[in-house]
Amino acid sequence: MIQKVLIANRGEIAVRIIRACRELGISTLAVYSEVDEQSTHVHLADDAICIGPASALQSYLKADRILSAAEVGDVDAIHPGYGFLSENALFAEQCESCNIKFIGPSSKTIRMMGDKALARETAKKAKCPIVPGEGPIDSEKEALKVAQKIGFPVIIKALAGGGGKGMRLAHNAASFIKEYATARSEAEKAFGNSAVYLEKYIQNPRHIEFQILADTHGNIIHLGERDCSIQRRYQKLIEESPSPFLTPRLREKMGDAAIRVAKACNYQNAGTIEFLVDEKGNFYFIEMNTRIQVEHGVTEEVTGIDLVKQQILIARGEKLPFRQKDIKFEKHAIECRINAEDPQRNFAPSCGEIQLYYPPGGHGVRLDSHIYGGYKIPHTYDSMIAKVITFDCSRELAIDRMQCALQEFIIKGPGLSTTVPFCRAIMLDPVFRSGENITTSFIPDFFSRAPKTLFESNQKDMS
Repeated sequence: MIQKVLIANRGEIAVRIIRACRELGISTLAVYSEVDEQSTHVHLADDAICIGPASALQSYLKADRILSAAEVGDVDAIHPGYGFLSENALFAEQCESCNIKFIGPSSKTIRMMGDKALARETAKKAKCPIVPGEGPIDSEKEALKVAQKIGFPVIIKALAGGGGKGMRLAHNAASFIKEYATARSEAEKAFGNSAVYLEKYIQNPRHIEFQILADTHGNIIHLGERDCSIQRRYQKLIEESPSPFLTPRLREKMGDAAIRVAKACNYQNAGTIEFLVDEKGNFYFIEMNTRIQVEHGVTEEVTGIDLVKQQILIARGEKLPFRQKDIKFEKHAIECRINAEDPQRNFAPSCGEIQLYYPPGGHGVRLDSHIYGGYKIPHTYDSMIAKVITFDCSRELAIDRMQCALQEFIIKGPGLSTTVPFCRAIMLDPVFRSGENITTSFIPDFFSRAPKTLFESNQKDMS
């Protein structure tokens, strides 16, 4: 039995996990950095332990301090959330060695699917289409030869990467050398591993992922897809389910492929298989995320299944309470990530104190966040401060509800910018509302056609 869980994370996902644990009657231990002492997850948890200074390298990425906190707090399990140590095979292995349940897949699976080259090979063996590519490649000269063989444009990706870090696009041989060096440098800084691999760049694809649940008794199902095509700098900004592009037949084919990949790596717990889909409906495996996703709430609202609770129940050995035929997709859900960023300055981070805060609400509106009036947004972590999810019986109604929710969402402070007005402008965009031409190039195209005034906040000053 799992009686107490340490949440090795911060922000909204830490709050989300604490709530799931509370509903299951499980005690929680929060860990926090010095700058997060007044963060919401610290106050909501049953116990809290400071694990270091503001720098993530000295706190949330410090495995030994987290394991020490687990020992002091006498926990049975650790939930890593997303980011930080969530896909660190060594950390999962250390948890296993300490007889602490890691709420996620085994360290062996994390290591297998975290190695992008090995993950591609696993998908290939599972008869899942993959993007043409090769790697890892350590030599600049050899990398250029591979790029020329694949054919430009090519995308250079960090072997241990994720979240858009260590990814660079090269359109020709002249630009390749510079982008190759930059990608390796970014990969080294972000993951401590400079290895990269190359893939053929699929131009203007949709980015569509399938949510997987797998228990420890051999049962694996998918919970449908999320369309994550609207991105900035390879990081998702708006997600929705179901995808307006997929036909029932294509959804079935992709779902079956996702399950085959999960079976091939002996997957257990919640995970995501990510694909690129071209305009003709050809789909290609790109990676597996061996953790809960930021956008998991979209799937929860469409299916009615609490993914975080399922993670915990799977970790304590319970069977999935449903089969594939039981999963119904009866709603449409959309998520907007609210980042403390300025879209008009290339999404530059925007930090500071929130002096006026008014969250959206009402029927069909969900807000996952950790911020409040008086909260100081630190510059040391990811800029996402909230997620707004709306849902209804149709895509059109879900969009209308999101537009209204964003209109009433107020986050104000000196020099503070957020993506709220930008996301609302997208909700009003005819191209987005049509559901057509929503590819990974959407945001650059949107900037080129939308008037600048659309990005400006039209919220009334409620102070």
